[in-house]
Amino acid sequence: MKNNNCQLNRLLSRREALALFRAGVTAILVVGCIPTKSNTAQASSTANDTTKPGCIVSPEQTEGPYFVDEKLNRSDIRSDPSDGSVKDGVPLQLTLRVSQVSSTSCTPLKGAIVDIWHCDALGVYSDVSDRSFSTVGKKFLRGYQVTDAQGTVEFTTIYPGWYPGRTVHIHFKVRTDATSQKSYEFTSQLYFDDSITDQVHAQTPYASKGQRTLKNAQDGIFQDGGEQLLLTPTKTSQGYAATFDIGLQTA
Repeated sequence: MKNNNCQLNRLLSRREALALFRAGVTAILVVGCIPTKSNTAQASSTANDTTKPGCIVSPEQTEGPYFVDEKLNRSDIRSDPSDGSVKDGVPLQLTLRVSQVSSTSCTPLKGAIVDIWHCDALGVYSDVSDRSFSTVGKKFLRGYQVTDAQGTVEFTTIYPGWYPGRTVHIHFKVRTDATSQKSYEFTSQLYFDDSITDQVHAQTPYASKGQRTLKNAQDGIFQDGGEQLLLTPTKTSQGYAATFDIGLQTA
């Protein structure tokens, strides 16, 4: 499956250039495609679009302090394996479609490991020790999936909450060739429209934390390419669903 109807546009940020010198890891150059009229819908992020992955610009962003390689292969990340408890919050069905981009085509990337992790409805991450909480040993809202032949992974989670200093976001990491000496890694974050977040955070259990102190425009990390990492969730009978396409150049 290839998408040959796009004009490829190569972007190399300062962060990506520095990443080329990381010991033991080869940085991935993320390549975007400027959609023509014929493939604009294909390249967009939608909840129910089943077409092949599109080529979109996906800037690399910081991993942050809360990544833990739990090696939890699971689609539903809401539960805590230690006690079976399930995090409360508005359900979110998240589909990520990963593509390998060459100079002329966009091909689904099979066999890539995709991790996601984010805070719960009250702004707490699992398995970390922070100034305001300690959740060491807990593993809620973390997990990975391996992309299928269409380059797709699916996660069932909840809409994230907020914590001081950041806008609402989900972290993700894509890794390939994990068992070989040559590995590729790309890390970034996904964001939400502020108006949707306001509606969600007015509900239980989010509302108990109070009004959030930072929105997208004030978030320094969001300002570094966040507009290109916005999800477009659609309402479902249970909560929300969203799909996001990621184009990577791994060679």
